[in-house]
Amino acid sequence: MEQQENQLDRERFCCWICVDLLKDPVTTVCGHSYCKSCINTHWDKEEERGSYSCPQCRQTFTQRPVLVRSTMLAAIVEALKKTGLQAAPADHCSAGPEDVACDVRTGKKLKALKSYLNCLASYCEKHLQPHLQSAPLKKHKLVELSEKLQENICSRHDKVMGMFCRTDQQCICYLCSVEEHEDHDTVSAAAERTERQRELRRRRRTIRKRVQDTEKHVKLLQQEKKAVNGSADKAVEDSEKIFTELIPLLEKRSSDVEQHIRSQQETEMSRVRELQERLEQEITELKRKDHELKQLSDTEDHNQFLHNYPSLSALSGSTHSSSFRFRPLRDFEDVTAAVSQVRGQLQDILNETETQILQIVSQVDVLLRQPEPKTRADFLRYSQEITLDPNTAYKHLLLSEGNRKVTWMSKKQPYSDHPNRFTHWSQVLSRESLTGHCYWEVEVGAGRGSVAVAVAYKNIRRAGRSDECGFGGPVSSRVGVYLDHSAGVLSFYSVSDTMTLLLRVRTTFTQPLYAGVGVRWSTAEFCKLLTLPSMKLPEKTFLLSLLQKHNLLSKPPPEPPERNLPAQVESDLS
Repeated sequence: MEQQENQLDRERFCCWICVDLLKDPVTTVCGHSYCKSCINTHWDKEEERGSYSCPQCRQTFTQRPVLVRSTMLAAIVEALKKTGLQAAPADHCSAGPEDVACDVRTGKKLKALKSYLNCLASYCEKHLQPHLQSAPLKKHKLVELSEKLQENICSRHDKVMGMFCRTDQQCICYLCSVEEHEDHDTVSAAAERTERQRELRRRRRTIRKRVQDTEKHVKLLQQEKKAVNGSADKAVEDSEKIFTELIPLLEKRSSDVEQHIRSQQETEMSRVRELQERLEQEITELKRKDHELKQLSDTEDHNQFLHNYPSLSALSGSTHSSSFRFRPLRDFEDVTAAVSQVRGQLQDILNETETQILQIVSQVDVLLRQPEPKTRADFLRYSQEITLDPNTAYKHLLLSEGNRKVTWMSKKQPYSDHPNRFTHWSQVLSRESLTGHCYWEVEVGAGRGSVAVAVAYKNIRRAGRSDECGFGGPVSSRVGVYLDHSAGVLSFYSVSDTMTLLLRVRTTFTQPLYAGVGVRWSTAEFCKLLTLPSMKLPEKTFLLSLLQKHNLLSKPPPEPPERNLPAQVESDLS
């Protein structure tokens, strides 16, 4: 009880500014008492504004009030000092180096609780009370503490920057808006905050959606890991069973195939793990970004919000989850099928098919199948140089331009007999075998003749008049051919300012393919395209985009149309 009374005495006779017992107490015309030095210091700071205010009731005066010494208060305070009563603030109220100090107190600084936005002053618990109790002072805009309140003051006009110039993208005061920013698009800082707050919410929704999508892809990757392991194990099991029947002749081949399967399995698992780590890292980064944006969204100070907004609101584009595609897992099953084909064959046949088996194993590619290109620049990323094989050329065909151009000649050419030569159909095959992603173009000569552009397996029949020997395939003045061997996609395009889809084949390729062309009374030339063999795919894409930007490539095409495929498409290609 005595302690409470002592505390009451201290509060009655403490200066409202320094929160210590009054020293040389004086009273203002509004009836409040302060230390003479404290109130004079306070008014010295306000003198530049041309007005003076009472720190406690905030009554303002145009002329500096005359202070009257309070003799009675001075006597009471002296008596209190003799009794040992002092008004020292508690340690937990003192302002440390990391705290914002109360701007009213002139002695030992106390920790502030709130800041007044208009006059940029911060108040401790005691000096904050009038703002919570007095009706006029309740209208003052109190904000959370900030050490950067001074940044809210216009350096030119010494006014609060409560407006925002959209033209110059900066905070300004009212006087700025009617002077150097008069013709600019200006709004209140609160209005701009509201607008950007809406944009921030949209960005957060985008982030959350991307997090959800990425998490779904992580789950799919986990399923793919299980599927890869299961398919690889089954392929090994089936291969071992088949090769065991050929022991000891095929024992070595069994070991080789198993080694290649396991090697490819580890390669795929490594890719899955790497991509999963990147996606999980992206999730973590997106969540961190969302947390930063939430903190920014919760900031009450408009100016601080707008000051920090440009550095926090930017959102990078998705690097992984939106760009890849999954396709049905079948590659390891193809290994089993390929091994089954050679069951019962002798050593010479097995040697002939060994390359085929190992090639199928190496083409296992479970993840991230890219969609078919859409622009010519996209296709040129996969450009393949094609040369023709003279040993396959029909004897009325003349090869030139480094075996890239073929011309129909009425007179037979002096080619020697060769088992790979077409004997009836006026056709020729490429020297290069085609797997993976490939793209090439054929320029068709004008005239009354005919040209057929196609692809074929190496074992296409060469002799005789049978339709099984002939090429099918669409023709225009310039034909582009795109092959995604492992995905089983073969597309033909008419190439001009835009690319028009002529035919798309979806099937399963079991062997490497060869480019072919049939010519009668005309010419055809495999074009020299822009090839960048020493550059990685992203670097190619950048360079091709740059060339397209400067009109060095054809204009980008519209979305290629889909067509229903005829039933005989696969037979035409065989």
